[in-house]
Amino acid sequence: MNRRLVIKKSFALTFGIIGGGILVSGCGSEKQEEYNLEDIKDCSDLSGLSEEEKNKRKTLGYLEETPIPENNCANCQLYLPPVGERKCGGCQLFKGPVKENAYCTYWAPIPADT
Repeated sequence: MNRRLVIKKSFALTFGIIGGGILVSGCGSEKQEEYNLEDIKDCSDLSGLSEEEKNKRKTLGYLEETPIPENNCANCQLYLPPVGERKCGGCQLFKGPVKENAYCTYWAPIPADT
C-alpha cells in the first residue's frame, strides 16, 4: 500500500470510531419513560405522558376529532389499533392513547391491496 492510502484509511477509521462512540454514548443517556397503553382506561387521559411527549403530539398536529371525515386514525397506516384488553389505540409517531376518529398532519392512507 502506498503511504497516502494508509493515511486516508487511518483518518477514516479514527473518525469512524470517534463518531460511532459519540452516537452510542448519546443512545440511552436519557432515561426512557415507560408508558403502557394497557393501563389506560380513558383514551383522553394524557396524565402519564411527559411534557415532551405532549408537545410532540401538538407538533404533529394531533386532534381528537378529525377535521377531514375521510382521513382519520382508523384508516391511517401509522395507527396501532386496540388489541386484546387494550381500550385505546396508539400511534407509531408518538406515545399515548389515540382515538380512532382522531387525526394528525402526518396521516398516511393505508395502501390499497394490489
